Amino acid sequence: MTLDYLIIGAGPAGLQLAALLERDGRDYLVLEAGPAPGTFFATYPRHRTLISINKVWTGSEDPEFNLRSDWNSLLSDDESLLFKHYSRRYFPHADDLVRYLADFAARLGLRVRYDTRVSNISFANGLFDVDGLAARRVVVATGVSQLHVPPIPGAELAERYDTVSVDPEDFTNQRVLIIGKGNSAFETADALVETAAVIHVAGPHAIRLAWQTHYVGHLRAVNNNFLDTYQLKSQNAVLDGTVERIERRAEGGFRIDFRYARTVERLRRLEYDRIILATGFRFDASIFAASARPRLVIDDRFPEQTPAFESVNVPGLYFAGTLTQQRDFKRSTNGFIHGFRYGVRALHRILGVRHHGAPWPSVAVEPSPDGIADAIVARINRTSALWQQFAVLADVVLPDGTYYEEVPVAFLRDGGLGDVPLAFVTTLEYGPDHDTVDPFDITVPRIAENDAAAAHDASYLHPVVRVHRGAQVVAEHHLAENLENHWDLPAVHREPLSLFLKGILADAG
Repeated sequence: MTLDYLIIGAGPAGLQLAALLERDGRDYLVLEAGPAPGTFFATYPRHRTLISINKVWTGSEDPEFNLRSDWNSLLSDDESLLFKHYSRRYFPHADDLVRYLADFAARLGLRVRYDTRVSNISFANGLFDVDGLAARRVVVATGVSQLHVPPIPGAELAERYDTVSVDPEDFTNQRVLIIGKGNSAFETADALVETAAVIHVAGPHAIRLAWQTHYVGHLRAVNNNFLDTYQLKSQNAVLDGTVERIERRAEGGFRIDFRYARTVERLRRLEYDRIILATGFRFDASIFAASARPRLVIDDRFPEQTPAFESVNVPGLYFAGTLTQQRDFKRSTNGFIHGFRYGVRALHRILGVRHHGAPWPSVAVEPSPDGIADAIVARINRTSALWQQFAVLADVVLPDGTYYEEVPVAFLRDGGLGDVPLAFVTTLEYGPDHDTVDPFDITVPRIAENDAAAAHDASYLHPVVRVHRGAQVVAEHHLAENLENHWDLPAVHREPLSLFLKGILADAG
C-alpha cells in the first residue's frame, strides 16, 4: 500500500493539514512519536504560560474577524473547536492547548498513529520509504524539536532550558547566568527574580522588542518584567556580548570568559553558581537518509524551501508549521499557530492544484473598478489570514472579476496560479522602517490618520494593492492607515482605490 501523504508530527500544523485532507477525502496518515497530539506543548513553555493571545471578547460576531485575536484555534467548520471554549485567559495555560489539540484530533476523526517515532526517511524511484511505509509525498510537521546549543567551549557544563528545574526555590541566593535573549530566556529570568541573588541575561545582539518590530517571536511584554529589575538596579543585568568559554571552578560554580559587544575591553571573567542555555531550538534532520536529506539554512536550523513549502532539493518533501518560517524568518508569522494555520491551508491548496486537479478556490466579483474596489475593501476589513500573515499572503483579483483568497505572494510570483498577465494583489503590510522608531514616542513624525495623499508613508499596518504583470510589479496603491483598522471611509479609502483601479484597467484596455 502506498499513501498519497504521510505527515510526520501531530502538533498543530500536522493536525491542521490532516483536518483539511480528511475533509476532502484524501489518502493520508499522521505519525506521532508521542502518546497524544501536541507533545511539544506538554513540556513547553517550561513555565506553562503561552505567549499566544486568546482575546475572547472583540465586539464582533464575525468568526473570520475574531480569528485576528485568537492565536490558538485551528481552522475547521466546527464552532465548538474554537479555543475560547477551552480557556478565557488572555495568555492561556499550555495544558489547555494540549487538551484542545487532543479534542481537535478526536472530534474530526483524524487518522493519527501515536507512539510511532520515525527513525529513517529515504527516497528512491519516486517514492518515500518511512520506516517501511511507502508514500508519494511526505509532509514534515515536527517543528523545531531540538535545543540549539551554540558552539561555546564548555557549553556541555551548562544546564539547558529543556531540563533545568522550574522551581524558583532551587535558585535561592544564587548567581545565575542565562545565555540567550529570546522569550525562553526571559521567561526563565522572570521566574527567578524573587529567589536568585543575581541574574544576568547574555547574548551577542541587543534585545528586540515585539512591540517595536511587530515580530511576535521577539521579546514579548508578558516576559519582559525582568527589564524593569535591570533598569531600576536590582542586581540584575542584560549583557550584550558573547560567552567565549565556560569552565568549572574548583570551589564550585562556573567561570566564563565574556567579551562585550560594544567596548574595546579585553575579555572579562565572570563567575556564577548556575548557567542556563536558553538559546532556541532547531530542526532535527537526523531522521533523513542521504537520499531524502533536505538542504539546511539559517545556521542549519531550518530546511530550505521553495515558495510551495517544498524542499529545494528533494521533490515531494514538504514542510508545514513552524518549519515554514524559513520562508519569512523573523519577518512575519509562519513560526506560530496564528500564522502557520493559514500557511498550512495554502499548502493544502497547493497540493490540490498540483496533484488533484483542484483549482485554487475563487469567487466572482463585479469586473469593474468599483466592483473590485468594493470586494477588496470588504475583505481587508474582516480577513484574518492577511492580517496575521502580513506581506506573505495576498488576495489576488483578475480583471475578469476572479477573486482568489490567501495566495502566498512568492507562490504567485513563481507562477503558481499559472499565466496571470494582469492581477491586483492585496496584502496588509507595515511600512519599511516601522521597526526603527519607538512606537510610543508621539514626537516621531508620522502621517495623519486617514491621510490618503500620504498613505504610502504609513508605518503602521495598512493595505497595499500592487499591480502584477506576470512576475513584475508595475504599480502600487496604499490605503491610509486607520486607528480602528477599518479601511472603509468612502473619500479616504474606497474612492482613491477605485480611481487607481480605473486607471490601470483603462491602460490595459
